[in-house]
Formats: sequence, structure tokens, C-alpha cells
Amino acid sequence: MRRTWRSIAVFVLALSLWAAPPAAPVKPSKPKLVLLVVVDQFRYDYLTRFRAHYTAGLARLLERGAVFTNAHLEHVPTVTAIGHSITLTGATPAVSGIAGNEWFDRESGKQVTSVTDDSTALLGAPGQGASPRRLLVTTVGDELKIATRGRARVYGISIKDRAAILPVGHMADGAFWFDAATGNFVGSTYYFPQLPAWAGEFNQSRAADQFLGREWMPIVKDFGPAVLKPFRKLPATPGKDYYDGLERTPWGNDIVVMLAERAIEGAKLGRGEATDLLSVSFSSNDRVGHLVGPDADDVRDLSAQTDRTLGRFLQFVDAKVGLDKTLVVFTADHGIAPLPEFAAQNKLPGGRLAAKTALDAIEKSLVVRYGEGKWVAGGSGSAPYFDYELIRRKGLDLAEVEDVAATAVRRLPHIARVYTGEQIRTGRLFGDLVAQRVANGYYDGRSPDLVIVPEPNWFFGTSGASHGAPFNYDTQIPVVFMGPGVRPGVYHQRIAALDIAPTVATILEVATPSGAAGRALAEIIR
Repeated sequence: MRRTWRSIAVFVLALSLWAAPPAAPVKPSKPKLVLLVVVDQFRYDYLTRFRAHYTAGLARLLERGAVFTNAHLEHVPTVTAIGHSITLTGATPAVSGIAGNEWFDRESGKQVTSVTDDSTALLGAPGQGASPRRLLVTTVGDELKIATRGRARVYGISIKDRAAILPVGHMADGAFWFDAATGNFVGSTYYFPQLPAWAGEFNQSRAADQFLGREWMPIVKDFGPAVLKPFRKLPATPGKDYYDGLERTPWGNDIVVMLAERAIEGAKLGRGEATDLLSVSFSSNDRVGHLVGPDADDVRDLSAQTDRTLGRFLQFVDAKVGLDKTLVVFTADHGIAPLPEFAAQNKLPGGRLAAKTALDAIEKSLVVRYGEGKWVAGGSGSAPYFDYELIRRKGLDLAEVEDVAATAVRRLPHIARVYTGEQIRTGRLFGDLVAQRVANGYYDGRSPDLVIVPEPNWFFGTSGASHGAPFNYDTQIPVVFMGPGVRPGVYHQRIAALDIAPTVATILEVATPSGAAGRALAEIIR
């Protein structure tokens, strides 16, 4: 009898368990802070080539984050303004309107930058301000502000104005960048009538002057005799030479972090009702990389120094907000081509091209075909903007003029392809990845009339290293997510930088930015 009752009890228990509805999955809480970290000109392979030197911030991301090993930019030109605009818009230049760092503005007849805004004034130093008004789409920060009815706080900080402004968008509470004439971090009247008190106090502390006379000594200890030599020595007195030099040392990244920490405290980021967003961009890596190329000891040591700087910053965020409440996104805006001298020493293809050679070939071909005139009205490097008024006066067809000029450039050595504006506008392109990236990067009215693509490892420039190509050394970048709602691991599938913004928007449960072309990376979302 005892066994019978025991059997009945077991049966009833099993029946109740079978009939009970399954427990609802535990939903991760939304982060209190989104921290975007962009390292300017940080190629993906810097994570693997220099891994042995990482013990702090980068090591933490690699060990605890969702690491994508095959992330690419899908546009040309691969430059700072576009790379930063994509991070939190997910939009290609063809949609966002950010067609380069600068371009020839046909309406005003002058060169403008991606953030030029004559209607604003600089705050913190004399001069003209800047704004995101040329950005035609929304950012995650904008959508976050809309969703929270303005309660979210959104800030961007960098050495460069475009790197501070473009990631955070139109509704940001502020953007701050470094003024090499004064050593101040400056802002714009687009955001506020005067700098926030905490930013003004930071400038008054003269934090940027603490490195006067300092020598940048290597922290990587396997350079051999080079370990005894400084990479740079800064002037001992403040001024433009010192502040310019500061940007070309690891301390340029340090002062960005110092202001970011002041922003977290001063604006109480991560401690309000809504999720806040802070974008931080390290520009010193780009300043150094252009000088010495990706294979120099300076770049390896600076990468190790960046790991330490980021480590200290993440410790600060952990203490003030909690990394368990912070969604960290780490990426870069573009890569860099090898120095031609390095390529030659190692029997690799590559070399320098003179922008003047291309522009002279264009002018000569058009004069021979159509007669005298200054055919190129403006340019961005080797990229020409034709004089439409001259073409109209002579009764010519723009598409034909473009074809004549393109043919002349194609005859030059080491030019892989030349695309005309008419080709791109009408979709008459080669059906491959290079052509697609050219089309993605073209915004009619802002982009040049010819898009010139040199052969791999060849670039326009007379010194140092450069970027802007549709090839892997410029397009492959790191993408790492870490924090609440993220499934850590190493992910080898191919993704695009365009996927970052939709992923962050999905985790935050806000609208995907208006021009986003990427997808939410569902494989990492818990």
C-alpha cells in the first residue's frame, strides 16, 4: 500500500510539472551607459599581431567580449569622417551624405569639411564652430534621445572635430575636440551657448600641459637597441608645436580619456533613468600611423600604450557606472596601407602616386578635346570636381567630358580603375566588391566627378603612409561588443561596420537609425 501511494504521488508530481507553463527566460536589463570606443586607423590585424603586448583594456575586450574577426567597411573612400559616421548611423555615404573628410561645395564654390557650419561659433577658443548638419540621417544617439524624450544624455569626444561630432548625431548634448592652437578642448554653439562648467574647469586645469618636455619611451621591451631611444620628445613650452606634437604621442589619447572621465562625472553619465551614450575616439594612432606606416615599432608600441590607456578608462567606468551596466563597443574607422619603402624592401607591390599627375592629365585631355579653360574647379586630393558652368557655356555633355577625363587617367601607370559619376549614378559598374564599395561611397552633388582607384598598395601622397582604398588593409577593422545583453565569444563570419548601429539599437530597444543598411547581429544578442 505504501508503494502504491508513493507511485501515485510521483505520478501527480510529474503531471503537474508537465502541465505547468515553461518559465519565462530572464531578460537582461538594459545598459545604463553605451560606451563607443573608436581607435582611428586601428587595423584588425593589430589585435592579433600585437596580442602578446595586451594586458589591460584590449585584453579584457578580447577575453570577455564578442569578437568579430572578419568585419569590413563597405565603402570608398575609407577615411575618418565616413568611418566615424557609420559607427552609429549604419548608413553608407550614398545615404548619409558624408562623402569624405572634405569636398568641393558647388553651391558656395569652396572646399568644406564634413562638419563645416558657418552659422556656428567655436567655444573654448576663437574661430568658426562645427556641427552635424551635413549628416542626413539619424544616429543611435538621436533615436535614444527620441525614445527617452530627451532624458538620455549623449556626448562625443575626440582630438578631431569630425570624430567627435559625427558618431553622436544631431540631438547630442555636446561634442568636444582638441584645439592645437590653445591646448583647450572646444565645442560649438550648435550645442550650447557656452561650454558646460565641467568642460571649462578641465581647460582651466591645463591638463594638456602636464606632458611638457616629456619623452615617449617604448613600453614594449623586445625592440632591441630601439628600447633605449625615445620615439618623440615634446617641446618644453606650451604652444602650437607642443600641442601638435602631443597629438602624435600616446598622451594624445590620454587627454581624451581625461576629458571623457570628467564628462562621466560632470554629466553623471550612466546614473540617470535612461541609458546614456558616450562616444570616445582616439586620434593619436592615426597621427602616428600616417608618419611611419603600420609596420613601424612606433605603431606597435602605441598599440600597447592604447591597451593600457583603455584599461585605465574601463576601470574608471567600472568604478563610476559598473561595467556590468555598460555596453562597450570597440571598433576603428579605417586601416592603413604599408609604407612603399617597406613594400619595396620586402619585394611587395606598392608605391606613391602624385595627385598633380592625375589632375594635369585630366586638364590636358580636356584642353586638347574641347579647347582652353580651367576644367577642374576643385578637388579632394586626386579626385576632380569639374567646372559645370564652363561645360554648360561650351554646350558640352557632362557624361562625355567625364569619359574623356577618365580615359586619360586610366592611361597612367598603377591606376586600377576609374569610375565616372555618370557610371555610378546609372549603375553601369563592374559587378564586384570594389565597384559596390565605390557605389556605396558616392553621394551625388558631394562626391567628385571621377573616382580613381589605384592598384593595391599604391596611393596618392608624397610622404608617409595613407588610406582610402577598397582593399583589405584599409577595410578590415576590429568590431567587439562587451556588456549586458551580449554573448561573448569569437565570431568568424563576415560582417560589416554597418551592422554596429542596428545591433546597438536592438539591444537598447530603440528605433534603428533612419539610413541604416546593416543588420542586427542576432548571434551575439542574448
